[in-house]
Amino acid sequence: MGTIPILHVTEPDLVKAVCQCTPFDLGRPEFVKKTRKPLFGENSLVTANGELWAHERKVVAQEFSMHRVKGMVTAITECGTTLTETWHKIVENEGGKAEIMVQSYLRNFSGNIISRVCFGNSYGKGEEVFSKLSMLQKVWSKSNLVTAIPGTRYLPTKINREIHRLNQEIRSLILYIVQEHKQQDSINRDLLHSIIEGSTSIPDRTALTEEFIIDNCKTMYFAAFETTSVTAAWCLLLLALHPEWQSHVRKEVLEITRGATPDFNMLRQFKMLTMVIQETLRLFPPAAFILREALHDMKLHNMHVPKGTVIQITIPMLHRDLDVWGPDADVFNPNRFANGISGACKHPHMYAPFGSGPRTCAGQNLAMVELKIVLSLLLMRFSFNLSPSYVHSPAYRMTVEPEHDVPLIVKKYDNSAHM
Repeated sequence: MGTIPILHVTEPDLVKAVCQCTPFDLGRPEFVKKTRKPLFGENSLVTANGELWAHERKVVAQEFSMHRVKGMVTAITECGTTLTETWHKIVENEGGKAEIMVQSYLRNFSGNIISRVCFGNSYGKGEEVFSKLSMLQKVWSKSNLVTAIPGTRYLPTKINREIHRLNQEIRSLILYIVQEHKQQDSINRDLLHSIIEGSTSIPDRTALTEEFIIDNCKTMYFAAFETTSVTAAWCLLLLALHPEWQSHVRKEVLEITRGATPDFNMLRQFKMLTMVIQETLRLFPPAAFILREALHDMKLHNMHVPKGTVIQITIPMLHRDLDVWGPDADVFNPNRFANGISGACKHPHMYAPFGSGPRTCAGQNLAMVELKIVLSLLLMRFSFNLSPSYVHSPAYRMTVEPEHDVPLIVKKYDNSAHM
């Protein structure tokens, strides 16, 4: 790409070698930092390297440990219940059956959760931040900055002006929330508090306190918001296309919950639902690429890689490799995960919906719990069929999402026989 050498890797042994490298050997590419600066900044968990990355990982990862996520289940189920009540009213008003474009509702569900988790008492302002970040993402994707001519992102074009405006508004909102947080009498032990606290001990970068906070708040949008809502949309699409699996999963959910709101212990018993989510993540991984840059001359497996070489792993190619997954690699078959990831394919490291190695997505525990809760709640109350108006067109906008939304025919489901 221009003067940047890119090594495209799909061979299992090389993929494994890349994923096992430390962030001090393979880091985030410089061109990614520059082109995606409006979305992530230059000092966030997804763009930083070396000691700064290690510090940020420690700050953020502890907030998304399974122990912390367990304490978020009540808030997640409340948001999920709000979503199901909204759909229930729509379906009731339409006489028991309605066509619903699901993406915006799932975004609101996921945004409500991460706003509470990230911004605590200021989650109302948090929702405003995520709304503007969503707008920024769409504008950025139109600009096609990844392949743009060097320097064009500085030109005062209409798109560049819009990116700058949204970026400034998001920055101001986050700084307002931070100031509000600091003035609170009682300390709210949420993710924002940890990020603010972590900004006071940045290794050798004390002048970047503001940027550290802003960039990491932005990153939470993609790490724990965008990926979840997109995956939920794909999951509902696949369940609508495969009514036998929809029936199997609903039966499992109703037998375990007996119609009650699912709690953390119930979530761990959802084997079929977990298999469906894992298969959805295989066919439609939210992230399309793993990108790394050699920070020094190094040996990768049996290959010499010069400093500055960008290594690209295209995740959808790993997930549909016939040699790894078998002849049905393109087919929706959740049964392949009946014995877990290690039993699903020849090389477990070739399954990387949340990335792989030290830089695996820190928010994956939260994402999986959110998905199990929202899907179980929806399956308990509704049945789904794909609308004839659906147009299949996966689009890359930082995540792989349905370009034209997912319209579903939603019907009320009577679960009284299982209660």
